[in-house]
Order: sequence, then structure tokens, then C-alpha cells
Amino acid sequence: MTLHQRHNYPGKLVVVEGVDGSGKSTQLNLLRNWLEDRGQKVIFTQWNSSKLISKTIKDAKRNNSLIPVTFSLLHATDFADRLENIIKPALKAGLTVLADRYCYTAFARDAARGVDKDWLRNLYGFAIKPDAAFYFQVPIEVSLERIASSREPGFYESGMDIGLSNDPRQSFQIFQSRVISEYDGMVQEYGLNLMAATAPIHEQQVLFRQKVGHLFLQR
Repeated sequence: MTLHQRHNYPGKLVVVEGVDGSGKSTQLNLLRNWLEDRGQKVIFTQWNSSKLISKTIKDAKRNNSLIPVTFSLLHATDFADRLENIIKPALKAGLTVLADRYCYTAFARDAARGVDKDWLRNLYGFAIKPDAAFYFQVPIEVSLERIASSREPGFYESGMDIGLSNDPRQSFQIFQSRVISEYDGMVQEYGLNLMAATAPIHEQQVLFRQKVGHLFLQR
């Protein structure tokens, strides 16, 4: 299976994962600045950002018209487009690719929506293995508190599309708890680097830099 086999490109692929409110994006942005200051050429990509299909996904979300399997297929299309047109070319050129979410996001979110896990892994069978994938683990209560401090949880973010609860915050807790459970199971399955996302930002970043820095000492 491709996700368990090392790629042979000269560049490096670093991935961050975690539920909303885990702080993974903040950590990745800090890492990006650090790498660029050290002279590394960095390419950044994030979930649902393909020019080919991201507008279609956003429009469907806005109309609350996505069912779980359709959700999976659209995001897989987004991922495939970015993999072939952004990630692989950058890796072939020897660049460092920082990905805010990878196929593990689909494995966690879509499985939490009831989509078959084996089907999901086959759907993303073309994905290449990252040089390092980091899972920023955070308790559901902390995740909700961080998000609620600035906004209400979104419709799909809360899993309200699968009828868990009419209350957005309660639905968020139920759905994202399922997502966390899926992520926890992938730590061993895919060798994700577990990061304590409740630690101070500076402490997380120091550890993050240490772990990523080792990649550039290899081959």
C-alpha cells in the first residue's frame, strides 16, 4: 500500500493533522517561517483548495447538499488534483511541501460519518507517504472552547449533516469525538507523530522544529 512505502523524490513532505481547534495550522505557519528563514524553499498546500473543484465543494456545502459518500469523492478529487499538480512537482524539484491536512483527514472525518474505512483507504490508494505526519491531539472540550471563543461551529464541522443533534455545540462534541477516535487509531497504523496540542505554543513549536529538522539530515 502506497501510504506505507517511502517515496523516492528529493523533496520532503510534512503533514499536520488534527481536529479543528487543535492549533495545527498555527504550528505549521510558525514552522514555515522558520524553514524559510533557514533558506529552505517551501511550498504550502491545504485541504479543499484545488482550483479545479474547491468552488464546487464550497457551493455544495453552502446548500447543505452533500451526503457522506459524495463528500468523500469530492474531497478525493481535490486531493488528487493537488497531489499531481502541486505536491509531486514540488517534491521532484527538491522542495519542502507543508500540507495542512492530508488523506488522513478523510480517513478520520468520513469514517466518523459512517463511510466504510476500507473503501476510504482504497479511494486514496494513490496517495504517497509523507516524510513525516504530525497529529496534534487535543481533548474535545478544549477544541470546542477554542472555536466557540470566536465563532459558532459550522454545519459540516459539527457533523449536523448526519443528524447527531439539533444543537450545533452538542453535535460538534459528538462528531468531533468520533473524529478524534479515528485519528487516535491511525497513530499506530500510519506512524503519525503524536503532538500534545494542549502544551504552550512555544513548547510545541520547539519540539516540532526538532522533529522536522531531523528530516533534513536524512539521505
